[in-house]
Amino acid sequence: MKKQLAVLFTLMLIGAMLLVACGGQATPTPEPQPTEAPEAEPTEAPEAAPTEEPEEVPTEEPMEETPTEEPIAEPEVTLTVWADDTRAPILQALAEQFLADYGVGLVVEQVADINDQFPIAAPAGEGPDIFIGPHDRAGGWVASGLLAPIDLGDKAGDFTEVSLSAFTFDGQLFGMPYAVENMALFINTDLVEACPASWDEVIETGAALQEAGDVTYGIALEGNGYKVYPILTAFGGYVFGQDEAGNWNPADLGVGSPGMIAAGEWMQEQIAAGVVSDNTDGETAVSLFETGEIAYIMDGPWNLERYRNSGIPYALCPFPGADQEGQPFAGVQGFMINALSENVLLAQTFLTEIVATEEVMQQLYEAGNRPSAFIPVLEATEDPDIVAFGEAGENAAVMPAIPEMGAVWGSWNDAIVLVITGEQESEPAFTNAAAQIQEVIGGAFAGMVNVPGSYQSKAGCEADWDPACEATVLTEGDDGLYTASFELPAGDYEAKVALDGAWTVNYGVDGVQDGPNYTFSLAEDGTVTFTYDPETHILTITVE
Repeated sequence: MKKQLAVLFTLMLIGAMLLVACGGQATPTPEPQPTEAPEAEPTEAPEAAPTEEPEEVPTEEPMEETPTEEPIAEPEVTLTVWADDTRAPILQALAEQFLADYGVGLVVEQVADINDQFPIAAPAGEGPDIFIGPHDRAGGWVASGLLAPIDLGDKAGDFTEVSLSAFTFDGQLFGMPYAVENMALFINTDLVEACPASWDEVIETGAALQEAGDVTYGIALEGNGYKVYPILTAFGGYVFGQDEAGNWNPADLGVGSPGMIAAGEWMQEQIAAGVVSDNTDGETAVSLFETGEIAYIMDGPWNLERYRNSGIPYALCPFPGADQEGQPFAGVQGFMINALSENVLLAQTFLTEIVATEEVMQQLYEAGNRPSAFIPVLEATEDPDIVAFGEAGENAAVMPAIPEMGAVWGSWNDAIVLVITGEQESEPAFTNAAAQIQEVIGGAFAGMVNVPGSYQSKAGCEADWDPACEATVLTEGDDGLYTASFELPAGDYEAKVALDGAWTVNYGVDGVQDGPNYTFSLAEDGTVTFTYDPETHILTITVE
C-alpha cells in the first residue's frame, strides 16, 4: 500500500512541475488532462508545491437523477356504471380501489332517465355494465333477457329478505338491493299514547278524540291504491297473486277479490260514521296531520322532513291488521347487471367485493335517507324514524314487478276514489275496476292513444287520469299524427300520453317515457287540441 502511495505521489509531483513549466495553474480535476498545452496567457507562477504529502483531492460526486414516476398504464378493461346524481359520486370514489385490487377501470356516468335509456341502449351494445334502478321495472327487463343473474354468495345473508325477494324472478336473483322504501303509520303522540294493535283501535281512539273536540277526524285517507294498501291487505286484499316459485301471476287479479271488497266496505262504514274523512286529496291529508286535526296518517319517508319541520309530535308504527297484518307496498332500489355486457363476472365482483361493504352501504343510506337493505347498516342506524320505517316494512308486500301492473293503477285508483267519496258501493266499484283491468291486460284497448290528465272529468270521462277513457281517445289522421279537441272551462291542467289503455307505456314532456306531466292553462273557457306524434312521442297542446 505504501509503495502504491509513493508512486502516486511521484506522478502527481511530476505533473505539477510540468504545469509550472508551462505557466498554468494546477487545477485538480477528475478528468484526464489534455495532451496539448492550453493557449491561455501565462499567469503568475504559483507557490512551490508543498513537500508534505498532499491530501487526496476530493472529486465531485455526480448528481443523482431524480427518478420520474412511471405513468399509470391505462387499464385494459373498464366497467361503466349508470347512476343518478346522488349515488354517482359515491360510486366514482371507488374507482381507485377497484383499479388497485383488480386492475379494472371504473367510469360512473350520471344518467337522469336510466329506466328509459337502458332498454334502448343495451340491445344496441351501448348500455352500461351496471346500473341502478327500481325492482318493479326489473321484471320486464328479465323477460326481455336484458339482466344477468347475480350470485351474492356468502353476502346474501347481509341483505333483508324483502329486498332480495323483490329482485328474485324464477328463483334467481337479478339485482343487488341497497335501499327499501315503504310507508308507516304516523301517530300524533300528543293525542295517542301507543301504536294501535288493530284498525278497530284506530277508529275507537279517533272517535274518542273527535268526541272530546281534540281532532276533526281520526284519520284521513288518500284516493289511490298505494296509499290505502295497508288497509286493503289487512282484510285480505291483494293486486296480483304469485305462483309457487314466487313469480307474479297476471291471471290472478285480486282487485275484485272478497278481501278488497271487504276493506272497501269497512272504509265506507267509518266514513259514514264521520271518523274518517271522505276527502281523497293527499295534500289535504298531510295538512290535517301536521296541524293536529287528525291523530293518524299513513305516509312515507318522502314527507318525513315536512313533519319534522312542522313541529308536530309524532311517532312511527307498523300497520295493524284485521284478518291479517296490514302490509304497505315495498319499493326496492338496487344494482343490476346488463346481460349483454362483456364483463358480467367483473361487474358481479365489483358489486359483491367493493359495493357490498358496510362502509359503502352506509354512504348510500346516508345519501338516500331510506332504510338500508344491508342488514349491518340497518341495525346500526341511529335515526329512530328510519329504524321505524324498517320495522314497518318487515312485512311489506313487494310491488308487483310485471308490465301488467301498469294496467292496474288507473281503474283501481278510480274505484278507491268512488268508495271513499261514497259515489259507489265497494262491491260494484272494485268489480268494475277488475273487469276494466282484465280487458286492458287482455288487449281490449290495444292500439289506443289517449291523453289522460286532470281535465278528463270535464271532457266526458267518469274520472281524471284514466288511460282507458274512450272520451279522450286521439284519432289518427292522414298525416300519421293523432289528434283530438275538447271544450274545457278555464283552469290549470296536467296531462300526458298513454298507450293501449294503460300506464304501462306513457310519455311525458319531450316524449320521455314515464316523464313529467305536460301542463297547460286556459284563462277562459275555450278549446284545447292535443296532437301526438308517434315517431317522437311528443304531445303538442294548442289552446284556443
